[in-house]
Amino acid sequence: MISPMAVCALRAVAVLWLCAGGAEARSYVAAVYEHRVVLNARPAERLSRSAALRHMQQNLDVFEEQVTAAAKQGAQIIVFPEDAIHGFNFSRESVAGYLQTVPDPAAVRWSPCSDPSRFPNTEVLHRLSCMARDSALFVVANLPDRQPCDAGSDRRCPPDGRYQFNTDVVFSDNGTIVARYHKHNLYFEAAFDAPAEPELVTFHTPFAGRFGVFTCFDILFAEPALALVEARGVRQLVYPTAWMNQLPLLAAVQFQRSFSYAAGVTLLAANVRSAALGMTGSGIFTPWQALYHHDTRGETGKLLVATVPVLDPDAAGGTGGGPLPLPFSGYPEPEFCLREGGECEGGGGAFPEAPAVPSSTFAAEMMYDNFTMALLEGSAGNVTVCDGALCCHLLFRRSGAADEPYALAAFQGLHVVHGTYALEVCALVRCAGPAPSGCGGEVDHAHTLMDFWLAGTFSTRHVFPGVLGSGVQPDRPDRSGWEGRHFSMSRAGMRAGLLTAVLYGRAYDRDHG
Repeated sequence: MISPMAVCALRAVAVLWLCAGGAEARSYVAAVYEHRVVLNARPAERLSRSAALRHMQQNLDVFEEQVTAAAKQGAQIIVFPEDAIHGFNFSRESVAGYLQTVPDPAAVRWSPCSDPSRFPNTEVLHRLSCMARDSALFVVANLPDRQPCDAGSDRRCPPDGRYQFNTDVVFSDNGTIVARYHKHNLYFEAAFDAPAEPELVTFHTPFAGRFGVFTCFDILFAEPALALVEARGVRQLVYPTAWMNQLPLLAAVQFQRSFSYAAGVTLLAANVRSAALGMTGSGIFTPWQALYHHDTRGETGKLLVATVPVLDPDAAGGTGGGPLPLPFSGYPEPEFCLREGGECEGGGGAFPEAPAVPSSTFAAEMMYDNFTMALLEGSAGNVTVCDGALCCHLLFRRSGAADEPYALAAFQGLHVVHGTYALEVCALVRCAGPAPSGCGGEVDHAHTLMDFWLAGTFSTRHVFPGVLGSGVQPDRPDRSGWEGRHFSMSRAGMRAGLLTAVLYGRAYDRDHG
């Protein structure tokens, strides 16, 4: 066990745990790797098994280098991205050469490194298992998995007699497969099937207790992501993803930060790296602090290593980061003052009794949804925008670039493009241009410094607060929480210009209209 003071002295490792904490609190060292995938240039063409293996070995060569590098920095677990071994854009037929059958670890205890001939066509599992065993750390990887089925007894069985799953596999530090998760919420993945029922998969580690597993698009849905946290009480999650950034509300590190903060969990998030596809954004997030990587220009991979507190409440010495709030309960902090001289509004104070009504509102599309918006006027103000029963209230004070337009935006309803899910959103966004039509567009820089208090009349209790600074720098609210029927957050003293402040509500129970 590395002592807290020794951990603080390791310059090679970014320390997220508050080192002044008690010596009894436990911590562990986690790593994630943002991988630039070596892709199949013609994914629509079916390859032989040997050709597919040659392709995958190129990516596994990089994995092996990073596992070794992470182990040298003391890592005990490393997470690799979704699709990082085989790539993407396959059809059901063209991915066939990449498939291997991953046995259920609940039924079969197996270390592919120690017993490579037990199952056929498991070369990739063998290599990953040996990486974990040789470096003595847990390895989380994503790969295409085939599971046989019988159409005579299973009506869902595809005509080719097999299920094809987007699968996360977890190897222990001795190379044994300890978890297998089949992605439930697919994102336009023609090569794969969704399992009949969502899987709530966890695994246990000797250094930090229990972790849960889910993949990419799953993070936006009740099952498995929310169910792991609320139904199973999991507070540590591994998260392979292949996420295309979409500003202003769903950049990868933006929502990773929000999910960790709102759910009160540690999230070990590993994304694919591709500038051409807008894919970047990985991190090690706790409810309190974060180490992350977002790079839209570079084309190299990135290894992140950090020491984090054990948050599993059942692990001895767990919750080393401090008391954990209930998920989605908010984080109370001292009152937030908008006025000079110390008079406080919003934040820890009372909700404004008579919020100002904006002189005019307008409709603008933001991320395929029709928001109601109002432009901010002046250097300080009080603005309200409503969409049906959802009313969003903003108190703000700004300085810096006077020519940068901002809007307060509200939307409630069913999002139906690139997935179907019910939203309640209050957002303060930097507009891409001076005209109202520029509000809701993608912009990644801002010079305006903004102190604000943002609140909404949400009907759902599942609200993800998020603050994003210029250059896509995720921030954390000073405080957030419920004030009667209103959920609010506040932030003051940001060093970066504000891109987005959002209360992203998910009405999971209304996802199907």
